[in-house]
Amino acid sequence: MPLQSFKIGDIVSWNSEAGHVSGRIRAIHFTPFLVNGYQHHATLTEPQYEIESLKTAHIAFHKGSALTIGE
Repeated sequence: MPLQSFKIGDIVSWNSEAGHVSGRIRAIHFTPFLVNGYQHHATLTEPQYEIESLKTAHIAFHKGSALTIGE
């Protein structure tokens, strides 16, 4: 099954410990990167999406497998 791919500007949603969250993709990372001392694992075949919450403006990082398109 092919992985879902998203683009910058897409509105996506995901489940978090706080419940269902929606946000806008603002960047796509294809190589490992650090955020606040935490190593995020991203590759060309499994990128990490940088998403800004529509409700709180919090920035989250998720793989495509955790995301669905739309609110």
